[in-house]
Amino acid sequence: MESVNVLCIKWGNKYGADYVNKLHSMVRRHLHRPHRFICLTDDTAGIAPEIEVKPIPAIGFDEFDQRKPWSFQHGWLKLTSFTHPLYDLAGKTLFLDLDIVIVDSLDPFFDQAGEFIVIKEWDKKDGTGNTSCYLYTIGAHTDALDHLKNNFPQSIETVRNEQEFITEFLGRQKKVSYWPSAWCQSFKRHCMSKGLLGWFTPPRIPPGAKIIVFHGKPNPPDAIAGVSGKWYRRVMPTAWVAEHWR
Repeated sequence: MESVNVLCIKWGNKYGADYVNKLHSMVRRHLHRPHRFICLTDDTAGIAPEIEVKPIPAIGFDEFDQRKPWSFQHGWLKLTSFTHPLYDLAGKTLFLDLDIVIVDSLDPFFDQAGEFIVIKEWDKKDGTGNTSCYLYTIGAHTDALDHLKNNFPQSIETVRNEQEFITEFLGRQKKVSYWPSAWCQSFKRHCMSKGLLGWFTPPRIPPGAKIIVFHGKPNPPDAIAGVSGKWYRRVMPTAWVAEHWR
């Protein structure tokens, strides 16, 4: 069976090395085909030695390469995953955000046909994707980076963040498709009960879910401890997050 790649990226101090280490451990348990796990990062401290670690690549775009402040926000540096060559990587690649919890097999993600497969953003009615999990082929979308840097700043005037940029650009080329809706679920929107029930009912894993996405607050360790991060929302301690996020 052909080897595949699982790629993540870590910059700044929002997430510690433990997020990378736990993601690697979850992938190792839930992906049963030959694969490489690679972390692009600007800080290798604390990352487990068995993980392949490479610097976040320079892409010939000063705003990114010099780390202008805006490039640290809203996931923009994830776009460096589309540079080519990307070290010695080739072939099918599953990009995963650090703040996810994997609860079931990742193998089906690599069996999906499509040029750029992404989560359908839960809050939007247009074609925007949520890039917490996307599948692509190394080197296939370098034109997106060319558009970003050759037309900057106009290239980002109509978007708020990296995921709007990439799904809008590739969407115009009819290259975007989406995971089955049950596979990638939001912890806040799909695991927690709504209204007052959320104050008394522990979050649950939705049927068919393979990846639980923790966007905003809470993060996985908060959910384990029962800390919501918002005054208006209660999260009961969630044992299954501790069971899977390790």
